[in-house]
Amino acid sequence: MSTPATDGNILVAQGVRKEFGGLVAVNDVDFTVPRGKVVSLIGPNGAGKTTFFNMLTGVYKPTSGRVTLLGEDVTGKPPHAITARGIGRTFQNIRLFQNMTALENVLVGMHARLKSNLFNSIIRTPGVQREERAARERALELLEYTGLRRQWQTTAKNLPYGDQRRLEVARALATEPTLLLLDEPTAGMNPQESAEFTSFVGHVRDERGLTVLMIEHDMRVVMGVSDRVSVLDYGEKIAEGTPKEVQQHERVIEAYLGKAAVEDMKRQGLA
Repeated sequence: MSTPATDGNILVAQGVRKEFGGLVAVNDVDFTVPRGKVVSLIGPNGAGKTTFFNMLTGVYKPTSGRVTLLGEDVTGKPPHAITARGIGRTFQNIRLFQNMTALENVLVGMHARLKSNLFNSIIRTPGVQREERAARERALELLEYTGLRRQWQTTAKNLPYGDQRRLEVARALATEPTLLLLDEPTAGMNPQESAEFTSFVGHVRDERGLTVLMIEHDMRVVMGVSDRVSVLDYGEKIAEGTPKEVQQHERVIEAYLGKAAVEDMKRQGLA
């Protein structure tokens, strides 16, 4: 029997469930993320989307179910172990080191990939110095890629909101992920910033070959870049398919989009 990885799925969740006391936040969800695709997870507030992300990344341990990444069971492993295996993420609420520069924030993301041990770092061996120079160059490349090269010395708290979002992505990319998880990346952005970020996500997929799983409320972003969309409502997956299929799904319209929103997307050419 083929493994999930050879089936073309980079991540597979089987019957994943999370209970908080008597509350079922995520209810036996089956979910796959195909390699090289942008998959969006949508649904009303409180649908369980971020809880599901937190189980994939080790913040929460599932009450039951199984998560595999590239065919390896990673269910309940701690966040640092899952990061080391190839999942990078951003957060719904920005979690940058606000008093550190953009460059320093990206270097923090590289920590999981550095090889030097504590002793060599203390005595500053030539190998440590080479690794630090390479890390700095790589961090500057990522800042260039995310449009932040000129702000490399700016502290995170002094960056505009949209740039802080981009810096979070740069830091996540610094972990060298195979799968990039974005939790409401355009929240708080204006329409122009959202459009630019939509294009950026497409470039990450097409130019870097990364697989992206994204929670997003802005339907222009979801419909503009997603290869596949899954919908959660009250912790249950109620629909899955292409953007066009999902926005025509009766349960999705009833639970989340609303008929007026669907008509509006049709007028914008998104449906």
